[in-house]
Amino acid sequence: MNVLKLAAFSSNGQGGNPAGVAFYDEMPTAEEMMRIAKEVGYSETAFLVKQNDGWRVRYFAPELEVPFCGHATIALGAALGERFGENTYKLFLNDSEISVRAEKGMKATLQSPPTKSEDAPKEYVEKILAGFGLSNEDLNPAFPVKFAYAGAGAKFLIMVLKNRKTLANMKYEFDLVKSLMAEQAVITIDLLWNESDSVFHSRNAFASGGVYEDPATGAAAAALAGYLRDINWNGKNEFTILQGEDMGMPSRLNVKFTSTKGESVEVSGEVRHISE
Repeated sequence: MNVLKLAAFSSNGQGGNPAGVAFYDEMPTAEEMMRIAKEVGYSETAFLVKQNDGWRVRYFAPELEVPFCGHATIALGAALGERFGENTYKLFLNDSEISVRAEKGMKATLQSPPTKSEDAPKEYVEKILAGFGLSNEDLNPAFPVKFAYAGAGAKFLIMVLKNRKTLANMKYEFDLVKSLMAEQAVITIDLLWNESDSVFHSRNAFASGGVYEDPATGAAAAALAGYLRDINWNGKNEFTILQGEDMGMPSRLNVKFTSTKGESVEVSGEVRHISE
């Protein structure tokens, strides 16, 4: 099995979210890709095949195929840059087309699919909060709880907490939350704390993919930017997400968005090789 093992959104050569990147002449079957993803054991593995003027990409978690994965896209962008040089590469996903720019020094920037957001049902939010041992009192009222989308069917639940300590103490009932996520086809639950108008701290529960927590989530970062734009957030349109710190896997995601609702979001970060 020839799978590159990379950590996307690393910070100063440390941490980041592990992703597998596998190049093929022909796309394997879904069953084969699922088997490989389970064997690799990372939250996602990206499978690439050259197609016309770009690359056909599919993303697999250990327990399901996901329509779009940000950190694996950053990882594959760096891998493309290593193999073929600095450039912007077209990526053909299951339901959309995006691009990733490979930059000098194992860095990459993705352009997300279009974004959108919508209110999450009150009863559903209460069930999720209970699964995390939280209540509405723990939420920052300036940030309404919503579903946020980074296109391509990637759906996230955004919940912003009042304080950093609550975020640091995140824990949840895995099986219960996993079933609730399946109920609404949510990929990750994005718990956040807003430090300033340019910095968020984040923890992402990824029970839907069979993983307790994701140390860096590029698709959720794009969805968050779309959400902030939709609620007319007064912060900056370029901000940083610090994730993975409470896992001992510090990650840094740089996000940039325009004022046009629904428009693609730019997410960038560093990548490092994982030596095992």
